[in-house]
Amino acid sequence: MTVRVVVGGALCREGRLLAARRSAPPELAGRWELPGGKAEAGESVPDALVRELREELGVEAEPLERIPGEWPLRPGLVLHVWTARLLSGEPAPLEDHDELRWLGPEELDSVDWLDQDRPAVAEAGRRLRIEREGRDRCDGRSERDGQHTRSHGGA
Repeated sequence: MTVRVVVGGALCREGRLLAARRSAPPELAGRWELPGGKAEAGESVPDALVRELREELGVEAEPLERIPGEWPLRPGLVLHVWTARLLSGEPAPLEDHDELRWLGPEELDSVDWLDQDRPAVAEAGRRLRIEREGRDRCDGRSERDGQHTRSHGGA
């Protein structure tokens, strides 16, 4: 049996991950996912992600890195997830979704994710926390308490 890849996009902006609530099909409606869709025959998975995010959300995005793992959706379909950076546009629920939310790492459990998306969402959240800690260290904040640890000229 040929296995077809469905690509999901862990689209991040300003330390937040984009979550999309399904409006169809009925058995998935109301649950949340990473936006994306099926790669077409002869299409690379990163190219499929770019196309799907354009079609579903009306944005241009750049695939960055594949999140390790592969999650079965149904016989013949597996999910691969890539991190992606928003290049242009403001995401809108154009196709198969009725709501979008930007969630910080501490908010990821506030929505009912599709089961297959949960491992990739957890990894994306871990990466966002690491990224946030790195920014905090660079701007003079302590990782421990989020407070400034030094001042510059009374600032």
